[in-house]
Amino acid sequence: MTQMTHDARRLASGLTFALVSAVSFGTSGTLARGLLDTGWSPGAATLLRVSIAAAVVAPLGVVALRGRWEALRRNAGVVVLYGVLAVAGAQFCYFSAVQYMRVGPALLIEYTSPAAVVVWMWLRHRQRPSAVTLVGAGIAALGLVMVLDMLGGAGVNPAGVAWALAAMIGAATYFVLSADERLDLPPLTLAGGGLAVGAVVLGVLGLVRLLPMRISSAPAVYQGHEVPVWIPVLALGLVSAATAYTTGIAAARRLGSRLASFVALIEVLAAVVAAWLVLGETPLPVQLVGGALVVAGVVVVKLGEVRIRATVPGPEPATAAG
Repeated sequence: MTQMTHDARRLASGLTFALVSAVSFGTSGTLARGLLDTGWSPGAATLLRVSIAAAVVAPLGVVALRGRWEALRRNAGVVVLYGVLAVAGAQFCYFSAVQYMRVGPALLIEYTSPAAVVVWMWLRHRQRPSAVTLVGAGIAALGLVMVLDMLGGAGVNPAGVAWALAAMIGAATYFVLSADERLDLPPLTLAGGGLAVGAVVLGVLGLVRLLPMRISSAPAVYQGHEVPVWIPVLALGLVSAATAYTTGIAAARRLGSRLASFVALIEVLAAVVAAWLVLGETPLPVQLVGGALVVAGVVVVKLGEVRIRATVPGPEPATAAG
């Protein structure tokens, strides 16, 4: 009975963290769009967002480590990978995508990442996807065609699609690394370290002029209303990064990569609603249907993962728990 109570509490807390993370992440594209439209470059918006979050979370991560510096040394490579791909790479690519396309479609492309996680588990851990998983992937692919309105002949900017797909790789990395309980690092430490690494990487790229850094002091405009620029900048750092990453890692540790990435799909809905309310981006009917198919496809993929059988004997790794 005690174990059942513990499991129920763990599930409830994991779902709560996952919901907070998804809604927090879902505000990023809308907040960034207001800055990009006034002349900010995606690199500058991402750097400030990640730097503010790192300044808040990294000290908390040091406290959570409780002097266990050897754990940080053992997992230094993972922290660097997390910072480069899951933090700097995913967010910069997403912000670059919304320069060329609407927030909703860009995020829906990024959130095909659960399918990428399935492919990774197949190639890396030899867990063959079931027929249900493949059907779900097909449904999601059809939904993407409708979201991009390819059948209706609407123009699709290839650059936007390419940036969104790159963001998808970063998101997949985020789910896999966040759920790995073999890492003996507290969630705050992994988040703080990853955010610090991401800030350094983006800063170096800016210094060597490989990443354009342009900012503007002009007010951000959301549906005709001017907002002081410091408000969306702080919101990007504190809400859509610091809160989103720390609660996301805590959720993945409790739920596993499969269930955590499923619940994280709520970010798609939160982003579409935020873009609708704040930016006035009303989705087209065909895109609404396509979005529903994408979400349905990923849900089917998740259900199919339950039936995945490993092609080699051995226990399922922690990153696939859910």
